[in-house]
Amino acid sequence: MKIEKYSSNYKIIWDKFVKNSKNTHFFFLRDYMEYHSDRFEDFSLMVFDEMNKLITILPSNVKEKVLYSHQGLTFGGFIVDDKMKTETMLEIFDLLKHFLKEHDIKKLVYKCIPYIYHIKPSEEDRYALFRNDAKLIGRDVTSTIDLTEQVRYSKGRKWTINKAKKESIQTFQSDDYEIFWELLTGVLESNHEAKPVHTLDEIKKLASFFPKNIKLFLAKKDERIVSGALIYENQNIVHTQYLANNHEGRELGALDLLIDYLIKDIYKNKKYFDFGISNEDAGRYLNTGLISQKEGFGARAVVHDFYELEIK
Repeated sequence: MKIEKYSSNYKIIWDKFVKNSKNTHFFFLRDYMEYHSDRFEDFSLMVFDEMNKLITILPSNVKEKVLYSHQGLTFGGFIVDDKMKTETMLEIFDLLKHFLKEHDIKKLVYKCIPYIYHIKPSEEDRYALFRNDAKLIGRDVTSTIDLTEQVRYSKGRKWTINKAKKESIQTFQSDDYEIFWELLTGVLESNHEAKPVHTLDEIKKLASFFPKNIKLFLAKKDERIVSGALIYENQNIVHTQYLANNHEGRELGALDLLIDYLIKDIYKNKKYFDFGISNEDAGRYLNTGLISQKEGFGARAVVHDFYELEIK
């Protein structure tokens, strides 16, 4: 086997492998990864077997002699297809350690892909991390609904949804990213003194590249937009990338109604509905108010694990 660093010459073969993998996600495609190429020094890797066939890829970047499974992505370790076996993954880790040592990289920080994003079981890398004495350095908790089971809301969520219905809140899909970004940035600034990870131009560009995966839904009272949800849709799972609810929306229960619309109508045939994490400080701090709202919709815990492997 051999490892090669990704270059643009490999774009077609890289994207084809992502699309056919068993732990795929559209944000591993190069058109997504490269929207923030100015912020990260790409050091993505490709592993070929003795027949020069691509057998796995690692979306990654390098910073200060540390290789990260890409810092610009929510998660992502080795992307593999259905032919990957555990023994092969152990061999790949041995090869990776040798490769990184040759390139004077001192450490690997690795973000595992949560099982809910697997099309088929794909945890060969977790076993290889264990066998190589990798250290667990972070554990975020995301909140996920299993849509194959009956979804059970708390009394509080049912009450606010019914309230929003009585207020004649309308929910609908939209492509008006400008009005949503105005809502989102206003809410983040006033409530958290924060900004979205993406700029408006970036999200519009990504949505144009991936119209089947990135979708916007809004809620309005009369003609006023009061809530919104930007969704990342993958094969079996949808993820709420951004949720926004202004003061009027909170008073009316508009966001709860919008989420109910997504769960019960738009995405009822998906397997999972993922709200994202409620953590800070590598999982040491839990925002109990935020996770309580998600759990009120019947969502329960799935972890995002972060590992560190010293290269010796």
